[in-house]
Amino acid sequence: MQVKTMAASVAAGETPEILFWVGCAGSFDQRAQKVTKAFATILNQVGMSWAILGKEEACTGDPARRAGNEFLFQMMAYQNIQVLNGYGIKKIVTTCPHCFNTLKNEYPELGGNYEVIHHTQLIQELIASGKLRLQGGGSFTGKKITYHDSCYLGRANQVYDAPRKVLEALDAELIEMKRCRTNGLCCGAGGAQMFKEEEKGQGGVNIERTAEAIETGAQWIAAACPFCNTMLTDGVKHHEKEASVTVLDIAEMIAMSLEAPETATTH
Repeated sequence: MQVKTMAASVAAGETPEILFWVGCAGSFDQRAQKVTKAFATILNQVGMSWAILGKEEACTGDPARRAGNEFLFQMMAYQNIQVLNGYGIKKIVTTCPHCFNTLKNEYPELGGNYEVIHHTQLIQELIASGKLRLQGGGSFTGKKITYHDSCYLGRANQVYDAPRKVLEALDAELIEMKRCRTNGLCCGAGGAQMFKEEEKGQGGVNIERTAEAIETGAQWIAAACPFCNTMLTDGVKHHEKEASVTVLDIAEMIAMSLEAPETATTH
């Protein structure tokens, strides 16, 4: 996709408006890579000046800290902060609520102070300002969508409205699960649970959460987190509903509904 790195931008004498923090999932997980590409498509569509760190980007350290390895977290955080401060980064956008929460709330105490926004917030701003135009009668018009609140986006940072406003712009019917917003149920992956075996219990958290999503009768489950996406997709497979229910990131839904560039420029 010919995405510029910060190193290349600086070498060319450019100062990108925004740094896209891709994150481990967005870089290495095949499913999450599709979300990364969808969001990059959106940024290019609106002509935004942006760049990534590329090989200079390391994990934020979120899983290490959640799992109890504070030493490893601080090592990773300091390394990232040195790189970010070296480039004079002011504004960061990320598609992962875990990266979002760590960069926004935990890096400042270590000397990393940035304006950090989640991709759903940026997309909502772009739609509201008229910079991002969606085609009428798209894939989701009249369809039922339910949105799953990621723990680190919702309860941890009170970002509830932006993702929903973006979904409303798709002309779809947004149906809430019985547990949503401040009362939302975790997908089961947070707190480094993604990387360990489940403890014995009555059933998987993701199985229960996906059942709530399926109960709404929605054809689409909208996620805004790579971890949630994986857990809910596994839940849909468990309930054998792959033929009728699809899990997509909000960025993918918007990328599928964009006006063609030549159409957008005629407005």
